[in-house]
Amino acid sequence: MEEKLLMEVVPGLEGIPAAESAISYIDGEAGILEYRGITVETLAEKSDFLEVAWLLIFGHLPAKDELERWRNDITFHTRLKLKILRMMEYLPENGHPMHYLQAVTSAMGMYYPARDTLDAESRYWSAVRLIAKMPTIVAACERLKHGDAPIQPRNDLSFAANFYYMLFECEPTKLVEKIMDAMLTLHADHTMNASTFSARVVGSTLADPYTIVSSAIGTLSGPLHGGANEEVVHMIEEIGSKENVRPYIERKLEKKEKIMGIGHRVYRTRDPRGEVLKGFIRELAEHNAIDRNTLEISRELEAVVKEKLEAKQLHPNVDFYSGIVFKAIGIPTELFTPIFAMGRVAGWLAHWMEQLKTNRIYRPTQKYTGLRARLYIPVAER
Repeated sequence: MEEKLLMEVVPGLEGIPAAESAISYIDGEAGILEYRGITVETLAEKSDFLEVAWLLIFGHLPAKDELERWRNDITFHTRLKLKILRMMEYLPENGHPMHYLQAVTSAMGMYYPARDTLDAESRYWSAVRLIAKMPTIVAACERLKHGDAPIQPRNDLSFAANFYYMLFECEPTKLVEKIMDAMLTLHADHTMNASTFSARVVGSTLADPYTIVSSAIGTLSGPLHGGANEEVVHMIEEIGSKENVRPYIERKLEKKEKIMGIGHRVYRTRDPRGEVLKGFIRELAEHNAIDRNTLEISRELEAVVKEKLEAKQLHPNVDFYSGIVFKAIGIPTELFTPIFAMGRVAGWLAHWMEQLKTNRIYRPTQKYTGLRARLYIPVAER
């Protein structure tokens, strides 16, 4: 009993290894993020999301024939069943797209049963369908919420360009297509974060992959995880002008309030994903694609944060830059986190499959702090 009472509780399990993994690696002191040993900057520049998804899930860069089959299988599974679309039409129009995405992803499991999670063929086709259909769900959700009919996917477009087309019924520029694809790559995995841990916990029960991804989407929907880039845009709008940046930051620091998009649980220096996005911001600025006020506020935010918080190892993170980039290319704010999920599904699937290799159901313990051996008092005597 004495030993149990002295158990150390680590809030948030910070720093406690929950699994061994060969999927992604972070060095928070040096600002390094690697997928299967390759830096995320290299993959964002030289690869594309579907190749990166294969790398994460299957452990190696695909051979030419593997990549061709993978692309084809995903491309030809992007459409949604009519009953799924009809179900989406009856969901509340004021619901957040993340709730749509979670509900529809869960429902997909009834149309594509995959209960035998130990069957490799079943796992492959589940991965294909989840990666292929999530962009279609997100785009259809956005259009239905505004009274517009969903747009059917086009098989002649790239994965990223097809998503943009389904949203806006026009093809993106080459720069916007590259940005959309890089966004998915940059968000594809990030070691044992909250949603990935959720996926591994649910996966350890041998639940089907649609249930697993649905649980991870629910975890990602929280503002402390996936919703931070939405809050960055709201913060910039609240600040309003370059001149208001310094008093806004000083007010936040005085009240010890969180500044959205600043600081990271892991990185103590630059966020490598943010560095990639800074490059895109420069390109967009050269094309006058970012409104001048947003650009001035964001640059002043960087400068003031560096002055005030660099000594505390707090820097702008990927959410800070992704919010600015998404806004610049016309993505509705409420779709920021669903697009995050469209990329992160590759990591969730990779961790699910890795979990199954040496599976043991998660069953942590607790440190009990309540009362013991109490007498029951009848209701008339209370």
